Amino acid sequence: MPGRFAGGWLDRLDGRTELARNLRARYRELTDDLGGADRLSYAQRSLAERALWLEYWLATQERELAAGRDFDVGKWTQAFNSLQGVYGKLGLERATKDVPSLGAYLKGSAA
Repeated sequence: MPGRFAGGWLDRLDGRTELARNLRARYRELTDDLGGADRLSYAQRSLAERALWLEYWLATQERELAAGRDFDVGKWTQAFNSLQGVYGKLGLERATKDVPSLGAYLKGSAA
């Protein structure tokens, strides 16, 4: 996991690691909740990537706190507020995904 955010970080993770698989699954889940990555604008996909990075950073800080190591509550609060803002921009409600009717799907499968 990169120490600092940089666009495209998710694509650069080693896909053989559990971390990469987990984060990519979370990205799919987040974008599916928004109606599917293919329906999102560049800005929405960028915000989704940033949300994942912030979420991971927050979880890392929480593990540090639980282990009794250094924990900066000010940085954690600032990151948490930033994550709330990103989620607010993306929307917290699930969006429906366009899917073909069963008849159209079957007709397309037969062709």
